[in-house]
Amino acid sequence: MNTRSNGGYVGRFAPSPTGPLHAGSLVAAVASYLDARAHHGTWLIRIEDIDEGRSVPGAAEEILDLLHRLGMDSDREVVWQSRRKHVYEAAYDRLAGHVYPCGCNRREIADSRLGVAPDGAAIYPGTCRHGLAPGRSPRSLRLRVPEAGDDVITFQDRLAGVVTQRLASESGDFVLKRADGYWAYQLAVVVDDAEQGVTDVVRGADLLDSTPRQIFLQRLLNVPTPRYLHVPVVRNENGEKLSKQTGALAVRPGDEAGAVAALRQAAGFLGLEVGEVKSLAEFWRAAVPAWAALHCD
Repeated sequence: MNTRSNGGYVGRFAPSPTGPLHAGSLVAAVASYLDARAHHGTWLIRIEDIDEGRSVPGAAEEILDLLHRLGMDSDREVVWQSRRKHVYEAAYDRLAGHVYPCGCNRREIADSRLGVAPDGAAIYPGTCRHGLAPGRSPRSLRLRVPEAGDDVITFQDRLAGVVTQRLASESGDFVLKRADGYWAYQLAVVVDDAEQGVTDVVRGADLLDSTPRQIFLQRLLNVPTPRYLHVPVVRNENGEKLSKQTGALAVRPGDEAGAVAALRQAAGFLGLEVGEVKSLAEFWRAAVPAWAALHCD
């Protein structure tokens, strides 16, 4: 189901502070911001630091400062996932009966040879679905997906078109709370989008295959499903997605001209024609209608 909170558009950009913003992350930020402005909507920033072990001190503040210097400020107070653990705990409590403890480690799951999910994660074989084996201790908490035949999730992506995934064979029961004690991304993002009234999610295509799991969770929690638009991800010369792990360079414009150049590069990757703009104000005046012409009904 696609619903709009109070009839208005609410979008968001949700970076993980594992390092400074790079060109790939900037593309996602610009796309989400433009979509919100083209729809005359609200744009939010959420810091997805639920995995505190991977968060780099000061990275979130650096990201927020860069976005501000590029002309992208949140329309409401910035939300930090690390401060919302009690909210995820409450959502987990609502899923009683659908969750079970799992004692398997990553190697055991990989050794099951069921293959990998579209996002690269090993498909869980259901080892602990009916209870832990004698002598095994719980490591994580998993959400039970429907049996094959009742597990099909289909949604309409605004760019990719119709997407269909069979949860049982392409995902398996997935983790809601990890072995290290952190709540999983899938739960946190669903809870946060619902609480913030997000109506439209614009993000990188690397998260497209996570969306069916999130829709399944939304249905279990009885919260609205946003519209989705997954933009292509920026890749390096080896075809790898730009990331800290693949050596992506931070976006650090020294002045307004550098900021405009970074934004023009992001817009060009998104297929937008903005012309020879010289200032931030000129860039946004040109970019918003260019986005609207491509992506707004």
